[in-house]
Amino acid sequence: MSTTQSPQLIIPSGALKAMAAHAYHCFPEEACGLLIGDPASQRVARFVACTNVAHSAKVYTIDPKEHLRAELAAEAEGFEVMGSVHSHTHTEPFPSPTDVAQAPDPGWHYVIVGLKRGAPETRAYRIVGEAITEVTVVPS
Repeated sequence: MSTTQSPQLIIPSGALKAMAAHAYHCFPEEACGLLIGDPASQRVARFVACTNVAHSAKVYTIDPKEHLRAELAAEAEGFEVMGSVHSHTHTEPFPSPTDVAQAPDPGWHYVIVGLKRGAPETRAYRIVGEAITEVTVVPS
């Protein structure tokens, strides 16, 4: 009998709290940010909050200058940008058709913080083409 382990993304508890805080801070607009860490171990080192230059409640665009700064800082520490985070202000924390169409890297993790209910819901996905695979978020 073989057991298949579902894909996981290990995120520090402090980073999860920072994602939720950023989502509430940006409300009613969507929040966004980047995951910095080690893709080989599927371990996030930190979350970098970014500006949503779209200033929208329905879409997000990470400020390109903030993205570049985060990427350079990550590389200086031996890490990589390994994904993005954004919030859904009134819908389920599941990738929308827009999220799927705009997913820039099939190797990235896409984390969505849902604010639809009383407490934030954080879920993670891999998006490759049109295929969406949920990844288990493991707090550390």
